[in-house]
Amino acid sequence: MVSVLLVVGVGVAVFVGFNIGGSSTGVAFGPAVGSGTVSKTVAAALMTFFALLGGATVGVNVVETMGGDIVPQDQFTLAASVTVLFFVGLALLVSNLFGVPASTSMTAVGAIAGLGVATDTIDWEVMGEIVTWWLVAPVLAFWVCAVIGRYLYPHMEARFAIESPGEEVTTRERVGGTLVVVIGCYMAFSAGASNVANAVAPLVGSGELALYPGVFLAGGAIGVGAFTIARRTLDTVGSGLTDLPILAALIVEVVSASIITGLSQIGIPASLAVSATMCIVGLGWGRATRTTRLSDAAGAAVSGPGEESSVSVDALADGDRGAPTIGSQKKKVEAAETAATESDGRGATDTDADGGDEEPAGPPAPADVPKIGEEDAEELTAADLFDPAATGRVVMLWIMTPTISAVASYLVFQFLPVP
Repeated sequence: MVSVLLVVGVGVAVFVGFNIGGSSTGVAFGPAVGSGTVSKTVAAALMTFFALLGGATVGVNVVETMGGDIVPQDQFTLAASVTVLFFVGLALLVSNLFGVPASTSMTAVGAIAGLGVATDTIDWEVMGEIVTWWLVAPVLAFWVCAVIGRYLYPHMEARFAIESPGEEVTTRERVGGTLVVVIGCYMAFSAGASNVANAVAPLVGSGELALYPGVFLAGGAIGVGAFTIARRTLDTVGSGLTDLPILAALIVEVVSASIITGLSQIGIPASLAVSATMCIVGLGWGRATRTTRLSDAAGAAVSGPGEESSVSVDALADGDRGAPTIGSQKKKVEAAETAATESDGRGATDTDADGGDEEPAGPPAPADVPKIGEEDAEELTAADLFDPAATGRVVMLWIMTPTISAVASYLVFQFLPVP
């Protein structure tokens, strides 16, 4: 007979997977939906398939780490497993209340670590390796994107910037649209690889669920979230990415997903949200520093304070004002559809002939990309795409959530009679 506690545990696991699907779908497919490349239903179907694929392949390594390497499997009684999942659900609640993506992976590891310390069974070598990667991954994300922002982004924008769809779809637009979808699928794969363990690892560790039935349970819950609550997330195109140029959003997705997929491959549970945030910060910082040569910065450091620096943290990748953003892409698609509807039965308008609104300038030609040290600082502050306050909240919760989870878990398992 199925115990009530197991039903509760499965319910909490489904709740965790459901919320992961709701939040991750907007991040993965926000650019594709926002630019009109795919519909919300198609995005949800792709999210479900690739998240499940990621969980069933690379993600099993993370499930094994969280379900038996940090603490022995025999410590995962059914009650202990449900308690750990409770802390993961609590992290999702905190994330929703504060509007900041607190890491469910880090919270789950913190809760498991608290169990291990309370029972004196924690493997400190494994835990040390995990924490080391928690420190390395955000730094790596920052510097990879900083280098891209400083040295590569303007050239990528000039050659590969994704245009908004017009009456005639060019080859460049077809390639760009395909790229947006492919990268969204890769992001979904990474989300599944890192997050499936958060929903079911404790139950798998307890032996109440076998590995692959647990993975399919979590993947199914992620899919339900993708088809339901993710529709609202997709409407806002993932609030943290709405004002990002599409090319910048794709760079952030590729770098952060690659880091998390690599860590999942070696069984390290890590935060996709934290890595993505540091990618955004690094890309903006690298883009902003294009106004200053390294030799000039070194000279200023040696000679002391002089003229004010022209570097601004507000410049992320949209210095060229014609670059389409995720939100603007969606608005342009809707406007084009509205104009087409209104013109039915009336014939074509002569707006262009009368000197109507001009299209905004596109990205510069490859030959026109300014060299480092020659860019205009005022152009690089055109868009406020890096919010220091929001980043501070993410970093604060990045530190606080696993710490609070570990301490609370330790107190629960040390002083309460959890069988």
